Amino acid sequence: MNKDIYVVVEQVDGVVQKVGIELIGIASKLAADLGQEVVAVLLGKEVRGLADNLIHHGANKVICVEDPILEHYATEPYTKALNAVVEAKKPEIVLYGATSIGRDLAPRVSARVHTGLTADCTKLEIDPETKLLLMTRPAFGGNIMATIVCKEFRPQMATVRPGVMQALPTDTSRTGEVEVFQVDFTDADMNIKIREVIKEKHAKVDITEAKVLVSGGRGIGSPEYFDVLKELADELDGLVTSSRANVDAGWIGRERQVGQTGKTVRPDLYMACGISGAIQHLAGMEDSEFIVAINKDAQAPIFDVADLGVVGDLHKIMPILIDKVRALKAEKANM
Repeated sequence: MNKDIYVVVEQVDGVVQKVGIELIGIASKLAADLGQEVVAVLLGKEVRGLADNLIHHGANKVICVEDPILEHYATEPYTKALNAVVEAKKPEIVLYGATSIGRDLAPRVSARVHTGLTADCTKLEIDPETKLLLMTRPAFGGNIMATIVCKEFRPQMATVRPGVMQALPTDTSRTGEVEVFQVDFTDADMNIKIREVIKEKHAKVDITEAKVLVSGGRGIGSPEYFDVLKELADELDGLVTSSRANVDAGWIGRERQVGQTGKTVRPDLYMACGISGAIQHLAGMEDSEFIVAINKDAQAPIFDVADLGVVGDLHKIMPILIDKVRALKAEKANM
């Protein structure tokens, strides 16, 4: 009988990736609905020391697969290790982050255990009647949301976008079981040779970590206007982001896109500048702590989710707003 919800937790150089903690959070809610437990799976060279942190974030148990061959991610040994865990433990559900690693690993494991996989999910819940996992993801370019179920095969598998789910608060009083799971690797399991690992000197922009986001939509009018948004973002110690229209137009990089086909964010402050508020965009930012919307269309859907709305010409409002912020900062510095 299949049981429990397994979360594949990524770690890089001994650092647990945030998406794994987020997945443990949603897994805890799903497990409560099923009356089951959350099991985190860690793969790596020496990962036992990371287990307690996962238990503090909601895992009931941690399974560690440790071997020198797992020091750096490689498709074949990681697939073999995780497949061995799934075959031996028979989980009800397995969740992965929709990262470059998760998107490579999840379909290979699902194929080996002969089950389905729903990719790039933005919502997970348990059907109260059937107890099946309802896996919701954007389809047709984000124009519709599809909810998918896997009725016949187990485990039910999904990859989930980083930033979509909320992590549980750390509880250092929690305790749980840690199991070291043995997988017998051979030289044949490493079908590639890693000659060198070159780390980026400059980290990529991660808009999911920012506390303040100043986001531009079609209403900004030109790519040059992102420079104005950056002025405000710099004053607020934030980052500039965008809706999909500007990304598709080549005005800004895709790593800064917010929405169903971009990234899901939850900053303390989200400033929507010239963004109408299409449902695809709202899905990526509506859980922000405080939303300020600036749009000349008083009927724009963005105002339905905004905590503060300003109806007017963005190009006239932004210079005034930037000056006000600078004045307040100067006043505070002189106090």
